[in-house]
Parts: sequence; C-alpha cells; structure tokens
Amino acid sequence: MKLSVLVPVYNEAATLNAALKRVLDVDYPCDVEVVVVNDGSVDGTAAILDAVDDPRVTVVHHPVNRGKGAAIRTAAESAGGDYMIICDADLEYAPEEIPSLLAPVLAGEATVVYGTRTFGSHTAYSFWYVLGNKGVTLFANVLYDCWISDLETCFKLMPLPLYRELDVRSAGFGMEAEVTGKLLVRGYRPYEVPISYKARSREEGKKLTWKDGVEALWILTRERARGRELHRSATRP
Repeated sequence: MKLSVLVPVYNEAATLNAALKRVLDVDYPCDVEVVVVNDGSVDGTAAILDAVDDPRVTVVHHPVNRGKGAAIRTAAESAGGDYMIICDADLEYAPEEIPSLLAPVLAGEATVVYGTRTFGSHTAYSFWYVLGNKGVTLFANVLYDCWISDLETCFKLMPLPLYRELDVRSAGFGMEAEVTGKLLVRGYRPYEVPISYKARSREEGKKLTWKDGVEALWILTRERARGRELHRSATRP
C-alpha cells in the first residue's frame, strides 16, 4: 500500500518548512509520497517549495489562487498512491497522528477514515467557530440520517480512486462538505479516530469564515437532493 499525503498551500511561508519536516519525519506503516500544491501564494511559499529536494515530495504550482478544493483536486490528479489523506501546512493538525487513521484501513476495518477533533479551551479558535462546525455537522446528520462527529475535519483518508470518483468541484472550503455529502450518498460512513487540534487565530492566518459555513449548508442540501434523484432514476422501471 502507498499513501499520498496531499498538502494544499496558500501563503504558509511561516509554517511550511516545519510542516513538511513533520510530515516527512512520520514513521509511516507503508510507502508514502507527499504532493504539495502551491495555490498562487505571494509570500515566499513558492521559493521554499522550489528548494525542496526530498524524492518523496512532488510540487505543483498554481499561477493564481484558486482555492483549497481546486488545490486538492490538482494534488489528487498528480498523486500515485492507493490511499490519500489531506494535510494542511498550517500546523493546526499533527501529521504524527496520520498512522492512527491508517490503522483501521490496514486492519481491514474501514475504507474511509475521518480524524475527529475535540475542541478544548486551548485548542478552539472561538466560540462561534466551534458552534458553526457543530451546527454544520448536525445539519448533515439530520439530512443524511447518519452520525458523524466532525464534518469539517481536514484529516480525511480514503482510497485515491474513490476521491477521484467523487469528482469534487467546490473550489474553496466547500469541498469539505461536498466530499462528505457525496460519501454519505454513496453509503460510506466514515470510521472516526480521535485526533488533536490547535486552531490558529485570524492574526496567525486563519482563513475560514462564516460564509464558508453557509456555503457548506447549501452544498450538503444540493448533494442530498442529487442523491435522491439518482436513487429515483435507478429504481424507475
């Protein structure tokens, strides 16, 4: 088995070197490659990536910023692994915990694994951020008649061919909702593994806003409606 770690990067020069080192230093239980997509950064990120000479790392540059979803789409197209996981370069997530998401896959217990965050007073960005995350997740649970704990988590691990099959088109942060909605419509219920988390503040580079939460609700509703229509079409004589 080979794992592709997909790293979308936009203006993360302050944390990029440390993030890549931590990703590469992990003791993985399988072969690994790291595919980094520089999404039109203007802060020196491109120069840092051009200096990387580790053979496990592939770097792709977007000439302009296109959004996280578009960056991950490019990374998935360039990757060559059997499985993939998304890992941001902002150090909010701990790359050292990736093997814990691989464990249920290697044991034959899961196909899709989500890293579920527990928000504590020292790890949450703000009350409204946490409430928004929980609200979007609850909305998905009601809409899809399921129970997941953290829809917006970055740590989503699944077969690379499955991710490509989902054909995620959301260019920005809406890709998190689109991925989850399309998985749930197809009958996948993510296996959940607890992970640590340390949110950044706006001053440190936090990019997610309330508008992304509203977009997530719309995307979840759209994908549920599409799933119902596909089901009706499949059952028509």
